[in-house]
Amino acid sequence: MDPEIGNIPIFQKKDSWKTMLFLAYQSLGVVYGDLSISPLYVFKSTFAEDITHSETNEEIFGALSFVFWTLTLVPLFKYVFIVLRADDNGEGGTFALYSLICRHANVSLLPNRQVADEDLSTYKYEHPPETTNRSRIKIWLEKHKSLHVALLILVMLGTCMVIGDGVLTPAISVFSAVSGLELSMSKHHHEYAVVPITCFILVCLFALQHYGTHRVGILFAPVVLTWLLCISGLGIYNIIRWNQHVYQALSPYYMFKFLKKTKKGGWMSLGGILLCITGSEAMFADLGHFSYTAIQVAFTFIVYPSLILAYMGQAAYLSKHHRIYTSYQIGFYASVPECLRWPVLGIAILASVVGSQAIISGTFSIINQSQSLGCFPRVKVVHTSEKIHGQIYIPEVNWMLMILCIAVAVGFRDIKHMGNASGLAVITVMLVTTCLTSLVMILCWQKSPLLALMFLLFFGSIEVLYFSASLIKFLEGAWLPILLALFLMILMFVWHYATIKKYEFDLHNKVSLDWLLALGEKLGIVRVPGIALVYTDLVAGVPANFSHFVTNLPAFHRILVFVCVKSVPVPFVPPAERYLVGRVGPPNHRSYRCIVRYGYRDVQEDINAFESELIASLSDFVWLEASLRGHQSGESVDGYEYGLTVAGSSLLTRYRLNDNAELPSEENAIELAPETTVKKVRFFLEENNNSALSEAVREELEDLLAAREFGCTFILGHSHVRAKPGSSIMKKLAIDIAYNFLRRNCRGPDVALRVPPASLLEVGMVYVL
Repeated sequence: MDPEIGNIPIFQKKDSWKTMLFLAYQSLGVVYGDLSISPLYVFKSTFAEDITHSETNEEIFGALSFVFWTLTLVPLFKYVFIVLRADDNGEGGTFALYSLICRHANVSLLPNRQVADEDLSTYKYEHPPETTNRSRIKIWLEKHKSLHVALLILVMLGTCMVIGDGVLTPAISVFSAVSGLELSMSKHHHEYAVVPITCFILVCLFALQHYGTHRVGILFAPVVLTWLLCISGLGIYNIIRWNQHVYQALSPYYMFKFLKKTKKGGWMSLGGILLCITGSEAMFADLGHFSYTAIQVAFTFIVYPSLILAYMGQAAYLSKHHRIYTSYQIGFYASVPECLRWPVLGIAILASVVGSQAIISGTFSIINQSQSLGCFPRVKVVHTSEKIHGQIYIPEVNWMLMILCIAVAVGFRDIKHMGNASGLAVITVMLVTTCLTSLVMILCWQKSPLLALMFLLFFGSIEVLYFSASLIKFLEGAWLPILLALFLMILMFVWHYATIKKYEFDLHNKVSLDWLLALGEKLGIVRVPGIALVYTDLVAGVPANFSHFVTNLPAFHRILVFVCVKSVPVPFVPPAERYLVGRVGPPNHRSYRCIVRYGYRDVQEDINAFESELIASLSDFVWLEASLRGHQSGESVDGYEYGLTVAGSSLLTRYRLNDNAELPSEENAIELAPETTVKKVRFFLEENNNSALSEAVREELEDLLAAREFGCTFILGHSHVRAKPGSSIMKKLAIDIAYNFLRRNCRGPDVALRVPPASLLEVGMVYVL
């Protein structure tokens, strides 16, 4: 649900009304493709088996009333007026909510957190920490680590269901659009035409993913707008021709009549009605590509009325047609005049492709975000556009999605089972969003817990009703998203668990700085020309893989940089604040530490650009440190020898960190100095400072430039992982079998970090976890 189409601003701005209307128009193709095609299959799924359409019209009017109020309460009231306000620097989605919660309460399980991360411009609080009242709920959440794990599992569940929706939505969308051929063919022929045509369209759709959507993305909004005008026009036509009093069914009284007459069958049929809100989560997930006002206007004034008219038109038609012998006689195309069926069929197929494209791109995006948080095995991320930031393609995920989509279309062969499966995935994501939003209300917005509880109970009860109706269809298709989510959650949890355990192992086996500084010619250690980039997850200390390297090969490069690429709980890190640079040892040792920070929506640069920016940051650091000495007027700066500096702007920020400092809780395994040992010093440096650099600084910059000419060597650890003796059977299964299988069959860290093979040097490491 994050298609990343178009060159759209990241942060919300107060734009002119013309810009806002243009963004609202663009959002039709990106955000509302999935939601707009739901009339193709809602009534067909609702009346598939559990209830029948009788001459009293109580069933069809009750279903229409449920559709109207569901569209009004969930997408309109919940998302447009409440959830869209829970943005993270203009970004929305499951990870945005989790990021907000982690910044306002100490519940994050991400390793290597630092005080310096809180000074990022995007690391903003709804309320300043010093003025925030520590509520009992916040204290309770922070106190129990089991709740931290439960919160992460909840986020993983929502993520897995979004991926499951990425499998089901293309299948049901394309299949329901192509099923319009049923009215133009005999039953014998359409059985052999609909499924092959659906599979062919799906293969074409996935085969074109590696080209990116920027070339055809401009056509998405006109297609969806044309489709919305089409279904609203058909709705008005059917209302006028068949039943002008169908508006009376919008009364909630018809919902009670519906349930009173149909009883259990009516409750079970709610799984079909639920499909009218598929794609609503995209409004929140794609918030970062548009403004809040643009999404609000597009839904309120275009999408919402068009959908209501479409459903009213279908209900008006069915209220005068009661002889239903086959499923397609109650479907969308039955209410389309015969002379318009072929044009409408063509528009429907195009709209279904647009809706499918949105969820496929969204699946790529959310997997990339999960990978950045260490919750998903490493995959190859390809950027399909040089101009549009964040438009990505993941080859292995793409082909797996294609195989699963075709398997769903061929295996189920009917909208009923696909709808049951898709409905459960959709409503689970909405339930997760409701739970996380209620926490955001308390922790971030400082609202009363009673108000958050009312929000949770009101919208949660609606979603639980639909969830129960979908879950009861377990044997009729709902088993598929549960199976997919279970598999994906096991995969994600095993990977995350092993990643954290490996980090703890590195943390407890790191080497002291004294050992590094003691290395010299007397011990037979040779410094060779060039730059060595030693990758590690540690933000302090010398990693064990470097000590293994030096022990076996007593030489290392003239310029030594310990690089930590880490994720922080913000959507984006501004380039000027990305690099946190410091020294490891005295200046003449030529050893540095560079912490490279990315947000959960950031994409890593090409290795050439990364290498250039890293070296530029080191140069900036050397110059800034020299300027600091000048501003200190001869005062000693030895106290900052192991400090870190944000390199990249004229604002110099230094953080005094104890190299061996850790949180009191060893089990969290997070490197972060206690607040009492953190000292920040800020200086505004003049950009045109013409004071002469000292000879030592000039020599250091020349050494850095000369080393760059010899090239960079990337030193990475090649891990071999096994569970320690005496571990439980579950741990041995997770580490020895599951994790090692994933590690061997997924991309290595060199691919994720985009390291060129010719410059790669791997150091074997055995992890006993």
